[in-house]
Amino acid sequence: MPSYITSFIFTSLVCQVTVVFAHDHLLEGIYCGKENCYNVLGVTREATKSEISKNYRQLAKKYHPDKHRGEQEKKEAEEKFKEIATAYEILRDDEERSDYNYMLDNPQEYYAHYYRYYRRRMAPKVDVRIVLAVTITIISVIQYYSAWSKYDTAIKYFMTVPKYRHRALEKAKADNIEIQTKVKGPKKNKAEIKEEQDRIIRKIIEENMDIKGAYAKPEITNILWIQIIILPYTIAMFIYWYLRWFWKFTLLKHPYGEEEKLYIIRKFMKLGQYQFNALEDDEKQEFLDEELWIKENFDVWKELKDEETKKALADNNKYKQYRRYIKQHGVGRMTFDDS
Repeated sequence: MPSYITSFIFTSLVCQVTVVFAHDHLLEGIYCGKENCYNVLGVTREATKSEISKNYRQLAKKYHPDKHRGEQEKKEAEEKFKEIATAYEILRDDEERSDYNYMLDNPQEYYAHYYRYYRRRMAPKVDVRIVLAVTITIISVIQYYSAWSKYDTAIKYFMTVPKYRHRALEKAKADNIEIQTKVKGPKKNKAEIKEEQDRIIRKIIEENMDIKGAYAKPEITNILWIQIIILPYTIAMFIYWYLRWFWKFTLLKHPYGEEEKLYIIRKFMKLGQYQFNALEDDEKQEFLDEELWIKENFDVWKELKDEETKKALADNNKYKQYRRYIKQHGVGRMTFDDS
């Protein structure tokens, strides 16, 4: 017999033995073990979900342990019932059934089958939508709490500034709000009087102080959940705003209004909405008076501001020390002598 034929026969026998070994031993601990899940439920591989469910109900009713009285019969029925339930759990799930069919068609890939089986078993059975909703909720709560914390910090700061505190007291006096400043009798001590003053001053500052930017009073519409809910509206308004701008100012060449001028200036300055809103109204009016929405005017203004900044830094002693240090030691350089 030619050697190549002998080699071919030997290789075929090895493959067959490997497949049988894998099927009979290595794959015993997964899916239905040595039994075919389809045979356990008495269905074919082409069976529909309804056929699988129908056969499962019939077999589960037949082999339910409560249907048998003898101890041996009850034990055998219990084992059979578990086998039927396992087969049904595998075949009713589309993804797991697909993995099982792949194993039947490719029994030699036993390591891959073990990986797929235990990966699916160990993976948490949690709906991704629930996880996403909980995550968004947590972020929204933290976001809202953080905004209130920043706003509270800003209010407390303004309460400590003599100028704003004095204005608040004058406002309270003008509104005929009585603020006790001295201890009169045993009714209130100094701490209680101070607490009442702070409460009234805080209320007046909150009602009259227009805090803008990152420390502004939080609004429910700024949290993540609400932003997601109104996202279609936000997108629609952005498209409308862009088309309106293109039609009105690009095609028809209408003059810019104050809002459009400030928008262009903010873009030139590369500031966010909160940062620009935090600027004083007088400063914004100065931008408008200097016509900074015109690129040429803005470039000249920016150059002057940069020169002023450089001059101010040059006259600053701390900045001079920093410059000398950089000149002597270099940027980012650290030696044992320096420490």
